[in-house]
Amino acid sequence: MAARAIGSGTVTFGLVNIPVKLYTTGQPQSGISFNLLHKTCKSRLRQQYVCPKDEVVVDRGDMVKGYEFAKGQYVTFTEEELEQLEQQASEAIEITEFLPLSAVDPVYYEKAYYLGPDKGADKAYGLLTQALRETDRAAVATYAARGKQYLVLIRAVEKGLVMQQLRYADEVKSIDEVPIGEARVKEGELKLAKELIERGATDAFHPDQYRDEVKDRVQAQIQKKVEGEEITAPPAEAPRAQVIDLMEALKASLAGGAKKGQRRAAAETAPEKPAAKPAAKRARGGRR
Repeated sequence: MAARAIGSGTVTFGLVNIPVKLYTTGQPQSGISFNLLHKTCKSRLRQQYVCPKDEVVVDRGDMVKGYEFAKGQYVTFTEEELEQLEQQASEAIEITEFLPLSAVDPVYYEKAYYLGPDKGADKAYGLLTQALRETDRAAVATYAARGKQYLVLIRAVEKGLVMQQLRYADEVKSIDEVPIGEARVKEGELKLAKELIERGATDAFHPDQYRDEVKDRVQAQIQKKVEGEEITAPPAEAPRAQVIDLMEALKASLAGGAKKGQRRAAAETAPEKPAAKPAAKRARGGRR
């Protein structure tokens, strides 16, 4: 089934305008969510807003939006004032510069959207896609929608374009805020760590090889509940011991990897055993 566009825009590429449509990249049905119910009658609960000062439930009509400019002090805004503050929506996705994709740290990445050509834009869309791919560059652009101006990165993938929403610089914490101790790495430890990395290295990412095992387990338990069965807690994993001797842990990791490789190679080279005949067939054969 063809994807349904959630919006539209126009990528400006020099003096070239490329009408595009926006599509989500995610599958909304892939997540598992639970609703809050009344324990007695199992009715779904509704959310209410309560004023802690007057101890009353506040209706929508009695709500206003405010900005806390000091502790416990707010300045309020009407809906008309808020509309004036919002960025005017624009369909223009204005490219400002081109840079290597590796120049943007993924820590700036937010949501991603697929871009598809709108009517009559196939050739211009294909031109930008191929140009980005062959120059190995991505386009930085700005895009105004939903009352905010977004910083985005347009990059070429195998069959088209992806618009990656980016965080602004003031929306990203510096790693300097993270407490990281000083450590001296020994040459032998580094050598073994590199060897361990090389043994597990691949040249391509294959996401289809991975599954959300927790989600699968939860879905299976939910199905049990639907069928009237009791669910049981999975066995608790044994706590992992703290690594005391880093060198020994690395050696053990490499040895474990080698044993797995030997077992896999043995399985691939072992002669196949002839399949055993089903018991029922042997029984029928004996009666003849």
